[in-house]
Amino acid sequence: MSFAGRLVSGVGIILALTLLILVIAAERSLRHDLESDTIRTLEREARLVREALPADSNAWQATVTRVAIQTGSRITIIDGTGRVRADSDIPTDSLSFLQNHAHRPEVRTALAGHTGTDVRSSVSVGRPLTYLAIPGGPGVIRLAANRNPLGQIVRRARGAMAGAALLALTIGVLAALAVARSISRPLLAIGSAARDISGGVTPRFPASNVPEIRDLVSSLRQMDRQLTERFAALKREQSESASLIDAMIEGVLAVDEQGHIITANGAARRLLGFSDESTLPDLAELFRSPPGRQLAGAILTGQPARGRQLEFGGRTLLVNGRPFEQGGAVLVLHDLTELRRLEAVRRDFVANVSHELKTPLTSITGYAETLLEAPPDGTTAERFLRTILTNAHRMQRLVDDLLDLARIETGHWQPAPAGVNPVEIAAECQAEFTDRANARGVSLTIEALPGTEQMQTDPAALRQILTNLLDNALRYTPAGGIVECRIEREPAAITVIVADSGAGIAEEHLPRIFERFYRVDPGRSREEGGTGLGLAIVKHLVEAQGGQVDVVSSLGQGTTIICRFPA
Repeated sequence: MSFAGRLVSGVGIILALTLLILVIAAERSLRHDLESDTIRTLEREARLVREALPADSNAWQATVTRVAIQTGSRITIIDGTGRVRADSDIPTDSLSFLQNHAHRPEVRTALAGHTGTDVRSSVSVGRPLTYLAIPGGPGVIRLAANRNPLGQIVRRARGAMAGAALLALTIGVLAALAVARSISRPLLAIGSAARDISGGVTPRFPASNVPEIRDLVSSLRQMDRQLTERFAALKREQSESASLIDAMIEGVLAVDEQGHIITANGAARRLLGFSDESTLPDLAELFRSPPGRQLAGAILTGQPARGRQLEFGGRTLLVNGRPFEQGGAVLVLHDLTELRRLEAVRRDFVANVSHELKTPLTSITGYAETLLEAPPDGTTAERFLRTILTNAHRMQRLVDDLLDLARIETGHWQPAPAGVNPVEIAAECQAEFTDRANARGVSLTIEALPGTEQMQTDPAALRQILTNLLDNALRYTPAGGIVECRIEREPAAITVIVADSGAGIAEEHLPRIFERFYRVDPGRSREEGGTGLGLAIVKHLVEAQGGQVDVVSSLGQGTTIICRFPA
C-alpha cells in the first residue's frame, strides 16, 4: 500500500474509533443526565402530591388522577402494609386485584424512611417506568414516569451524533487524503530525483511547504551537487590518467584476477602487434613461451615481477609487474629492441674505430721504430716518412669524419640554407678530383638540366656531400670507367645524382651501405684510404635539410646515389 493510502487508512481508523467512543460516551452521558433529571422531577412532584393529598382517603383516587393528568406521571398511594390505596392508572374497583407492593425496592426503601428509586417494566401497565417513592400519606407516595420518551430522545440524539460523526469522519478522511497527497507527491518526486541521480541524469527537485521535506530536498540537492563535482573530478582524473598512460612510450597492461586484459595503452598494443580495435587474449595466452607463462602465473598468484626479459614477436621486452591488493595486476613493458641494437652498433662502432685506427697506427709505429733503431739511407728514410705522413693524414681524416658525424647526429650542426648555384659547386668539386680521375683513367663529367641553376641549401653541406660521393665513386670505379654527376629538376625537389660504372653492390648489402664503417669490400676500401664514414655523413647531411637519399645498384652495373633536396 502506498504512503498516501496508509496515511488515509490510519487517519480514517483513528477518526472512526474516536468518533465511536465519543458517540457512546455522549449517549451514556445524555441517558444518565435525562434519568437524573427525571428522578429529580419525580421527587419534586412526589413532594407536591404529599402536600396536596387530602386527609379523606376516599378523595385520594380523584386527587392522584387529577394530578397525574397535570404532571403526566403515574401516581400511586401505598399504605404501610404495602397495599395500594390509590393509583392514577388503575380504577378504584380494580385496586383490590393489585399485588402487594411492600416488597418493591423503592417502596421498601420509602417505608424505611428514605427516598427510593427503581427502573423496571411495570407488571400492571406493561411498559418500562422509572419509579420514585417517598414516605408520606398513609405510608408511601410513589410516582412513575414513562421511559419511552427518554429512549426516543436518546435515539434521536444518537442519530444526530452518528450523522455528525459520519460527516466529521468524511471531512477528516478527505483532509487526510489532501494532506497525504501534499506529502506523498514531494516524496515521490524526491524518489524520482534520487533515481535520476543514481542514473546520472539531471534531477528535478520538488517544492514543498513542509519544513521536514524542504530540508530533505535541500540535503538531496546538496548531495547531488557534491556528487556531480566529485564525479566530474573523478572523470577528469580518469581522463588525465588515461591520457598519461596513452602518452607513455612504455606499454601498460592491466589484468584482473582471472588474467583477462582490461586495459592496454597504445604503446602496449604496438609492442604486442595488436591494433586499437582488436581484442587482446588473456595474459596466459598472450605470453606462450615458457618464460612468459611462468611470468603470467607468478603475476596472477600475487607475486611481483621485476626486470623479466621476454622475447616476443622478434622484440626484446623488459617486463615489470605489480599485483593489486584486490586481485589482478599491472604490467609495464619496455621495448629493449632498439637499445639492444644501439648497444650492438656501439660495440661495432668501437670495434670498427679500433680496427680503422690500428692499421695506420701500426704502420706509423713500425716505420718510426725502424727509423730510430737503424736509420736508412736518405731515399729510404724519405719513403718511410711519407708512409708515416700518409697514415697520419688517414687518421686525421677518420677523426675529422667522426667529429663531423657526431656534430650532425647530436644536433650541434644546423644547416644554414642560402640561394646557391649547385652547378657551380659541382664544378668546384670536379676540379678537386680531375687530376685523380685522369691518373686512374676515369671520365668525370657534370650534367645540369635546365631549371637547376638555383636552389636553397647549405652550400658547405652540399659541397661536402658532392665531395664524399665523388670520392667514393672514384674509389670503386676501375680504369676506363665513367663517373657522372647530374643535377635534375623534379616538381617538388632538386635532385643531385652521382653515378659510376664500377663493380656495383649486391642486393643484400644495399640496406646497410649508409651505416658507419660498413664496407662491401673492406680490404679494397682500406687500400684506397677510405674511412667508411662518407656515405653515413652524406645521408645525415641530406636528411638534416629535409631531403632523402636513395641508392640503385647491382653487381657489374655500377652504382647510383640519388639525393633529393626540397625545392
